[in-house]
Amino acid sequence: MSSKTIDMEQSRYHTAKLWQIGLFTFNNTATNIYMFAMMFITYYATGVAGLAVVVVSTILTAMRAFDGVTDPIIGFIIDKTETKFGKFRPVMVIGNIILALSFVLMYNMHHIPEGGLLIYFIVTHAIYIVGYTMQTAVTRAAQTVLTNHPKQRPLFTIFDSVYNISLFTLGQIFVASFLVEKHGGFTMPLFVELNTIAVILSGVLTVLAFFAIWQKDRKEFYGLAELTTKTKFRDYWPVLKGNRPMQMLVISASTDKLASSVMMQQPVMVMLFGILLGNFALSGTVSLIIIVPSLIITFLGVKYAGKAGMKKTLVNASWLGAISFVALAAFFLIVDDPSIANFESYGFATITFLVLYSIGRGVGTLTPSIVIPMIADASDYETYRTGRYIPGMMSAIFSFVDKLVSSLAPALVGFLVAIIGYTEEFPQIGDPLTDALLYITLIISFGIPVIGWLISIIAMKFYQLDAEKMQEIQEKIAEEKEKAAN
Repeated sequence: MSSKTIDMEQSRYHTAKLWQIGLFTFNNTATNIYMFAMMFITYYATGVAGLAVVVVSTILTAMRAFDGVTDPIIGFIIDKTETKFGKFRPVMVIGNIILALSFVLMYNMHHIPEGGLLIYFIVTHAIYIVGYTMQTAVTRAAQTVLTNHPKQRPLFTIFDSVYNISLFTLGQIFVASFLVEKHGGFTMPLFVELNTIAVILSGVLTVLAFFAIWQKDRKEFYGLAELTTKTKFRDYWPVLKGNRPMQMLVISASTDKLASSVMMQQPVMVMLFGILLGNFALSGTVSLIIIVPSLIITFLGVKYAGKAGMKKTLVNASWLGAISFVALAAFFLIVDDPSIANFESYGFATITFLVLYSIGRGVGTLTPSIVIPMIADASDYETYRTGRYIPGMMSAIFSFVDKLVSSLAPALVGFLVAIIGYTEEFPQIGDPLTDALLYITLIISFGIPVIGWLISIIAMKFYQLDAEKMQEIQEKIAEEKEKAAN
């Protein structure tokens, strides 16, 4: 490579050190720790604080609407932020502090008089959502300053996948196999220990992420090197309307997320493992087994993305997932007894199920993670198109629609099982496998993910930001920066 080519490469791209990418990814893990701990809030709110199950479920569902409202507000604040500590770091730290405060308040709810209990839970949960939205918005928006090199942006996906798989798998084992036994069930001492660990660990990871982005959270990495962009709240719709890549990315990511969320719903796991395969305990065993294939698929996907671009990687991965789950559904329709794949003997049926299911779940891990750095590409496209640097707004647009669509997963599962007569309760372990239950299990477990991947593939047909287009965009932004500097 000639010295002139190297100079052009350096002026076009700003890169990050590998440790900076790895440590900044901890910012996403820090919020996922709280998400994991919140998975047990219903046990505390009902078993310790004394709220009714229906009340808690209704509040948690209703707060999703508030969760969506906070996204555009926080995104707008990020774009308006300018401090001596940068644009993203203050929001990140404040968000984590608010998260810690919300947990301290929320898990003291049992001390509140019964008359104010409901209002107290709603207020503390709203505080949690504000802190969570602030910190997660930084994860997406700060991708623009972390690096714009096409070989580096996908690296976030590797770290994020490794951290998240480790967190949710080991975390579940820690709670189910250690804390529950130690404290005799979901008692107050269990929540004290779990939440203390969550607050401390999340705080440490946030500090590491803070220092990882220290050198990158500076004016020269903001779009065309401006500190703030003049935007108004009503600009959200024009931005989404004019940015076709963001439109397609939102459609692709939200349908993938919906498919992934449906797959992981507890009733779906009961239907697939507890009824179809006849052994619900396999759900935990398989979750451990597919860690390695999921990581291998992620590593190969990121390596491929560094060469072919993230768009092509997302499309090819979606095809791989769709083909594997179509084949798996066909397999269960062909065999006389689906339970032959339940690991009692490691024959052809078991191996077929394990291989195809691992591929599908692995793709389900890769595609949502690779979308996060793609948001930065869409944000760079907005700078290229209009000259405006609004990563907070771009992150908020994506997050708002993504949350809106993925929140439909429980309702979708409930609607589909109601069609075959389960109107009062979900299918239970040990229910007889009727033809109707077989078909609806295959549709929910494999058909919906396939539909999500196919929609993603179609959306990417209209997503212009392939490797060549991103090179053009970064060249244009570099030229505009140089003009401004001169």
